[in-house]
Amino acid sequence: MPIIIFFIAIWYLSLFSQTFFHHRYASHGAFKMSKFWERFFFVFTYITQGSHYMSPRAYAIMHRLHHAHTDTELDPHSPNFSSNIFSMMWRTSRIYRDIFHGRIQVDEKYTKNLPEWNWFDRMANSAPSRLIWVGIYTAIFVLYATSPWLYLLLPVVIVMGAFHGAIINWFAHKFGYKNFIMKNTSENLLPVDILMLGESYHNNHHKHPSAINFGVRGHEFDPVYPVILLLNKLGVIRVPKLAAVPVSAEEGGQTSKQH
Repeated sequence: MPIIIFFIAIWYLSLFSQTFFHHRYASHGAFKMSKFWERFFFVFTYITQGSHYMSPRAYAIMHRLHHAHTDTELDPHSPNFSSNIFSMMWRTSRIYRDIFHGRIQVDEKYTKNLPEWNWFDRMANSAPSRLIWVGIYTAIFVLYATSPWLYLLLPVVIVMGAFHGAIINWFAHKFGYKNFIMKNTSENLLPVDILMLGESYHNNHHKHPSAINFGVRGHEFDPVYPVILLLNKLGVIRVPKLAAVPVSAEEGGQTSKQH
């Protein structure tokens, strides 16, 4: 039971860091925060993501490229150009590393207003850091795993960020339903998204990338949305007035087609 609790905690804490800090803040600027709170969330993200920590800057550039080139060969993680989910994950990882290490030239329009903490990012992305976290995770499993099958969860914990990304980037471009007809394959994967903290409302997100609420219909609950509202009320972040208004799916051009 301790390992299951640990796995669930890592799943949701690391996923929250990804959707709140990397995705909604770094990639889309859906809200603002001071330099103090930005660096607080750098550290929070490092602690919660550990061995699969992603640079907010590199992630944001890659995600902006995804929106600009969805479903084309320039899309860093389109399932249209990979034979299976694992080859897509490897391609995404390679592009992320190329962006992080400056091995590919990125148009200036994708690098504006990014959170940057260069020395921290280098430390968090280093091989020694990742190995230390792998050692910590392994020690936790050795101490608390009550059955050999629980060790099957250890590789998932080590690369959990890749699993989160693969679920959305592969399945949410193949299965689900659409609220909005768009010139891409984005779908809403889950009608009530507790599993992915709202990230599976992918069709909604492609329609309104900077919205702080990824859900638009009554049943589409985005668990991170109330957290954003609370942090805004506490003064931790600042949400623009337009972004704070949930978007209705009755905006026209939508369909409820199921697959």
